[in-house]
Parts: sequence; structure tokens; C-alpha cells
Amino acid sequence: MLARIKAASEGDLAPLRPQMMSRLGAPFGANWSAYPSSDLLFLWTLGQLARLTGVEVAANLALVAAVVSAALAFYASARWLRVRWEWAMAGALLFAFTYQSFNRGLPHLLLAFSWTVPLAVLSCAWVASSRRLRWGGGGGAVCLGTGLVLGVSNPYALFLFLQLMSWALVVQWLGRRRPENLRIGLATLAVAVGAFFVVEAHVWLFATDTAADSPLERNYGGTERYALKPLELVVPPAQHRWEALAFFGQRYLRWSDWRSGEVFAPYLGLAGIAGLIWIASAAFAAVLRRRRVPGGALTVVWVLAFASIGGLTNVIALISGVTLFRASNRFSIFLSAVVLLFLVSRLSRWWGRHAVGWSIAAAALVAAVGVVDQVPRAAPPEKRARVAAMVASDRELGRRLEAALPAGAMVFQLPVVTFPEPPPQFQLGDYEHFRPFLGTRTLRFTYGSLKGRSRGQWQRDVVQLPTDVLVRDLERQGFSAIYLNRRGFADHGERILRELAACGRAERIEGARREQIAVRLKPSLQPEFPVARRLTFGWGWHRAEPGEPRWAFGPAAMSFFNPHAQPREFLITLRMSGAGPRRTVILKINDREQLRERLGESPVDFQLRVTLPPGFSRFDFESPEPAVRLSEERRQLRVLAVHRADLALVAAEGPGR
Repeated sequence: MLARIKAASEGDLAPLRPQMMSRLGAPFGANWSAYPSSDLLFLWTLGQLARLTGVEVAANLALVAAVVSAALAFYASARWLRVRWEWAMAGALLFAFTYQSFNRGLPHLLLAFSWTVPLAVLSCAWVASSRRLRWGGGGGAVCLGTGLVLGVSNPYALFLFLQLMSWALVVQWLGRRRPENLRIGLATLAVAVGAFFVVEAHVWLFATDTAADSPLERNYGGTERYALKPLELVVPPAQHRWEALAFFGQRYLRWSDWRSGEVFAPYLGLAGIAGLIWIASAAFAAVLRRRRVPGGALTVVWVLAFASIGGLTNVIALISGVTLFRASNRFSIFLSAVVLLFLVSRLSRWWGRHAVGWSIAAAALVAAVGVVDQVPRAAPPEKRARVAAMVASDRELGRRLEAALPAGAMVFQLPVVTFPEPPPQFQLGDYEHFRPFLGTRTLRFTYGSLKGRSRGQWQRDVVQLPTDVLVRDLERQGFSAIYLNRRGFADHGERILRELAACGRAERIEGARREQIAVRLKPSLQPEFPVARRLTFGWGWHRAEPGEPRWAFGPAAMSFFNPHAQPREFLITLRMSGAGPRRTVILKINDREQLRERLGESPVDFQLRVTLPPGFSRFDFESPEPAVRLSEERRQLRVLAVHRADLALVAAEGPGR
């Protein structure tokens, strides 16, 4: 998130344009256009703020704004529902500090902005109610404005809002059928969906590698792992500041085998739990007495039915394969808004029969206990000191790098790590390779290319070479330094540092903590473009298994990136086999058939000399015979296997740059 804010401050990240990070993914730049992100307007705004304050201050101000905006939105919603000011303020504090949003922090900064949720609940209630909305009135403006903001912000909140607004329209249609309410509700849906597609347009307009798979790896299992577990609504976090409550969270961690990385996020807090029990009791009593069920109770029932493990979200994912909204535990923020609005409205009504002073005192007590319950323990001084030392070391290393290397110099980063959502790399933390980017202003780094894109395949190829060949290639390509983070190596990088020294590359630039090291290279004055040595697997392929070829489970694609400005001739070597005794395999390159062969279970080598245009080329593999399922285990649906997909430049003319 810090890297995205910095990229926005440097002018590389903005809505409705290619998301090209000029200082990442060197030498070509990192194209993030294919990464779904509806928060670009928000990040662009933070980037402009960071130009004035710096990235760290802008990020901290954003976290403060998340809390303040949530409190203000809840307060306004409660007051619109005629809740007394003291109870509206108490509910606002409880909602602003609810665990689901307040404890997200920078890793999930967009999710921390939950201020749209109370307004979403209020808008749905207005559309469904007997109250007549008007286009020129405040209610209509709130509905349309809420839809617009939800469309350009948190996609999880938008997804559930679309469901709730659709139900509100159904309720209005089956009830009074007020035309204004129906029209405003439909217009709100249209505005929200339209805004979403506008801010996500970069995914369709500017994603260039059409053969590449989505950079987000999602599967059905994730929809179960990250689903809402109703028990987690009431289980206090293991880090709760009160030991008596933390005990239950610690027990849950010990005893639960199937939990996500967002465990405890749905915790409603003591006040929220009280509101949930109260609204459930009121709904049960209304059913027994054949009276009208509170609208908030219907919202709670729908959220639980849709988001809970084994609920509708899992059914939809299983039937349709749509798993993008896998973390349905995040919908609990709507439960928090609904039960707190119900709680403060009932308490406001009850305390309204008492003296104002007693009502204010009771509201203050509820707010104080609820906020203390939700806010986690402060980080220990040792951790804060460790983080401060790391930041200071990164800044010092950045100053040393920019003093030693010319502006615009390229730095190759080791170990090579995929982006985003990388697999574990020894002790290297997620996205830790962004640290030198954050500490500098002019240098370019190789990290940051989207995973599965052929634009960055050359990095994964060159790192397989012996160190002396690696050094030669990087210098020929114009790189001024090799950066390594010791935490990414079992031997803390000692072997490669010795090998670099043996190649005559022993001049180091280190930070104070000595965990990040840059070794200077001797870049060529006429650098060449790096060229990948292998094709890049795109969509249609099973995940790679150790020692196994890559199996296609249907029509599949690969890609290659030609960095030169002119078409070039390449020699492509393929080793393939088929699933079953004999199978026809067809290979098309840029929609032109280049190979049609009958393959059996034994691998066969093929060589093709093809001329590839500048930029991306697409390789499509297909077979007229149906796929073969070897067993009911995962990844057993197979068509063909690619054991090898190498290529080499036949002739290079002139300088690469």
C-alpha cells in the first residue's frame, strides 16, 4: 500500500489510464493495469497528499480519516433515523472502532474505510420503506451519492450493497409500490454499477498480455476458508486487552483447524453482540406475535445466509466458479452497522424517558466500554523501536544508493519474487522488495512486475544462470547494481556474495542493519534489452507440480514479449505430450496455425522458426478431442502437457535500445 501511494505521488497511478509503474519492473516498467483495483481515485488523492507530506504521513492521515469518516457517517445516519445526539455519538464511536475495519491498518487500507456502510444501510431502508423519496430531496441525493461512492471504493461493500438494494426494491414492489422509491433505487443500482465499471476500465482497456491469467489466484477452497464463521462474530481476539476475554480467542486459535488469515476480523464487540442478541430477540418476538419484523433483522438474516460458510456465497462459487469475492467474512461490517443502529435507536428511545444527564452518562459509559473492548493493545516499545530502526535503515540505504548510482540507474533484485501475493521466500516478508523503492526517488528496480506476465519472464530465466553469466548478462542489459535482501536466503546470501566477489564485483552499498546489500556492477554504455528464454504460461494450465510438466485442462495459452522495436526471428523448442494414446494438438501463434500434430503419452520435441512482432505474442494450444480425467483428485483433468517451451533469438540487428 505504501508503494502504491508512492507510485501515485510520482504520477504513475491514476484512474482511467494505463497503470504503468515507471520505477518498477525495470527495464520495461511494471504494468499493473490487469490488477483489479477500484480504489485508484482514492490512491491518486493520497498520492497528491503525499507530495506535500511524504508517503508515511499521508498513510497515517488516511488511517485517521478512515476512523473519523466512519464516525461521521454513522452519526449522520443515526440522526436521520431520529436517534438522540448522545446515543448517535456513542454508536458512531462504536462503529468507527469496530474490529472489522479499525484493525485492518495499512495492509487493507481500503477496507478500513467503512463510512459508506451506514449510508448504504440507510439508503436501502429508505427505498424499501413507506416513506416517499424525491429526486430533489435529501433522501434521493443520499441514495445516489452512496451508490456513486460505493462504485469507486470497496468492491466488497459494493457487492453486498447491490444485493441489499435489490431486496429493498423487491420489498417496495410487493408493498406500496411508490414510483419514486423504485426509480431512485434502480437509478442507485445503475450509478453504482456504472461507476464500478468506469474505475475498473483499466483492466479491459490497458491490459496488454491477453494470454496471461488473472494475477489474483482464487479457488473454491478460499471461499470456505475466508467465509464468515458465525462463531467469530462473538469470539474475542486472542490479543484482546482483557485477559478474561483473550482466553477464548487463544482457545479458538488452539482448537480451530479451519480458519483464515483474517481470523477475529468479524468480532462485533460487546456492544455489537448485545445489539445482535436484542435484534434477534425482537424479531423472534415479532414472529410469535405476528407483527412486523424489524427491517434490520431481515438484513442480518440475509448477510448470515449469504456470507456464512456453507451459505449462498459457497453455493454460487461451486456452481458458477466465480470466486473473486471469497472473503465473505468482510460482510460482517454490515452486521456491525445494522445491529449498532438498532441498539442505539432502542436505547435512545428508552433513555428518552429519563433525565438528559442520565442519558448522556449512560451513552458515555456504553461508548467507553465498547471502544476499549474493540481497540487492541498497543504495540510493545520493543516492536516500535524495531520498526523505527528498520525505517531509518531503509532511508539511509536509499540515500547511499542514490549517492553512488546515477539517476535512473537500474537495480536487479534478489531473490526474484513474484507480485502480488508471493509464495513464502525463506524469511522474506510479503512485498518487502518494495523497501528500496520507498527509500529512493530516482532509481529503478526489477521487482513489481505482475505475476504470470511475459514482460517479466526474463527475470525468472536469468536468475537460473551461473553467477558469472548472470553478472555478464545484467551488465550488458545496463544494470548498475544487484540488490539482495539477506532474509530471502537460507545462508543470508553469503554464497552469492562470495561468487560476486570472485567475479570482481565486491563493492557493496549497505544499510545500517546490513540485511539489505547492493553490489555495484559495470553497466554497458550501449545496453541491450533482456529477452526471455522461455514462453510464459498463461490461462488454461494447472499449477506446476515439482518434477512434472505443465498440464493444460482445456484450451490454453502462453505468451512471449519481444522488447525490440522491430519483428525478430526466434527459434522455438517445444517438448509436448498428450493425455491418452493419440491426440491431435494444434498450436496457433497470433491466430495463425503453426503446428498440427498427433501426440501420444511419450514426449516429442518440435522446433519452429517464427518471426514475432514487437510487444506481446500469443500462443494458443487446443485439441479437438475432449479432456481426459485421470481421477477425481484435484488437477487431474488433462489435455496436453508441455515439458519444455524454450526460445532463442536467431538474429539480433543493431543496439537493443
